[in-house]
Amino acid sequence: MTECNIDKLKKTCACTYSSCSRLGKCCECIEYHLKMNELPGCVFAKISKDAERSYNRSFEYFAKLVLGKLKA
Repeated sequence: MTECNIDKLKKTCACTYSSCSRLGKCCECIEYHLKMNELPGCVFAKISKDAERSYNRSFEYFAKLVLGKLKA
């Protein structure tokens, strides 16, 4: 099993919530957001920086962005 390189992941993480205790800890971040019925910020950052900065992590918002129903 590969170990996470948290220092490297912190540098490349697309999430703008820099005070998050899970920054660079992808497994913890994904687990946390899925428990909250949402997606992590990095998923939204792949669409646009504005989408990530909205802090709307809902599946519905993501789907609308992907389907082009919203502009990020």
